[in-house]
Amino acid sequence: MNPNQFQSSAAGTLQKIGKGNTAYWAFIPAPLPPTLQFDTDLVRTLSGADRALGKLSGLGSTSSSNILFVRPFIRREAILSSRIEGTRTDLSTLYAYEAGQLYLPGFTPNAPEADTREVYNYVTALEYGLKRLNTLPVSLRLTKELHTRLMDGVRGGQATPGQFRHSQNWIGEPNCTLNEATFVPPPVPQMHEALNDWEMYIHTDDDLPPLVRLALIHYQFEAIHPFLDGNGRIGRLLNALLLVNWDLLPIPLLYLSAYFEENRTRYYELLTAVSQHGAWHEWILFFLRGVIEQAADANHRAQDLYNLQNQWQKTLRVARSTSLMSSVVNVLFEMPFQSAKDIRQRFNVSHQTAIKTLRKLESLEILKEVTGKNRNQLFLASSILQILT
Repeated sequence: MNPNQFQSSAAGTLQKIGKGNTAYWAFIPAPLPPTLQFDTDLVRTLSGADRALGKLSGLGSTSSSNILFVRPFIRREAILSSRIEGTRTDLSTLYAYEAGQLYLPGFTPNAPEADTREVYNYVTALEYGLKRLNTLPVSLRLTKELHTRLMDGVRGGQATPGQFRHSQNWIGEPNCTLNEATFVPPPVPQMHEALNDWEMYIHTDDDLPPLVRLALIHYQFEAIHPFLDGNGRIGRLLNALLLVNWDLLPIPLLYLSAYFEENRTRYYELLTAVSQHGAWHEWILFFLRGVIEQAADANHRAQDLYNLQNQWQKTLRVARSTSLMSSVVNVLFEMPFQSAKDIRQRFNVSHQTAIKTLRKLESLEILKEVTGKNRNQLFLASSILQILT
């Protein structure tokens, strides 16, 4: 890490670790919060972010149907957050994997199973975290619990899942050394100090607006880099949890990974700029613009899902369909792939009733059979995937 690139700033300091040929520089982040200047641009952008988040919060509070949309949004977030790290899969592959069928005719290219498992672990970790908030706030303990589920049985799973690192890590080109790294986070002793300060700041009220605090917390976690692997995904996952934990949203509908993935180069440039030059202003503006953009996007997609649900229920009423079919349609928003076995187990009906229900929904163009098989058929509500992708 080149010390000449890191100017003196309130974001942290460089410290030389070791002696002689093995010595290297590491970045030690300063405790939050920094001193910030709120100019007109920042105030205006913050106001827009607050309005966008408030509108999304109102949507989640007023529509009981939106609880059905939480699972699709979580899966979209998992795909986009993992994509930033180079993991490639898509929504149909993830849903098919959850339905026990990784490879489906007509869905190409297929992602490697290892990639899909990584994305599925992100879903598992986020859903676990949302439930865990009922008994444990965002904290170091919860962060480690999330990491355990994120790294279970995947690449990097040997990197002490659920444990903060016991050795130095660094960021840079593949196979680079510590001295060739572009960024070296704090050594283990200073890492633990920084983590304790980070946790304390999460639970300490100050005068800064919550969305600004969230931007600071996200940067700080990335700078501390407390795990050997999975830091980026955990950091982005924590954004969603904090929005719910702080009662900024009643249900998790806002995710920033789509914005970060679309602006990946700028995302990393600004995180680096905070460490090197104390560029808090630029980073916070970028973060708040992401909130505005993604809140509007979430509002749009949630409304489209709500309209689709109403449209399908109207179709069922006109067709004088059974109450079972209406219930199955609602379940589609949780899991767009459905089999007769799924329906049989969920609603305690016979196999004949389950398959008859699915075929009736297919005749109404709500579902389509996608395996091309005569047995073990799988039906997909593709309209839901189109809205999410």
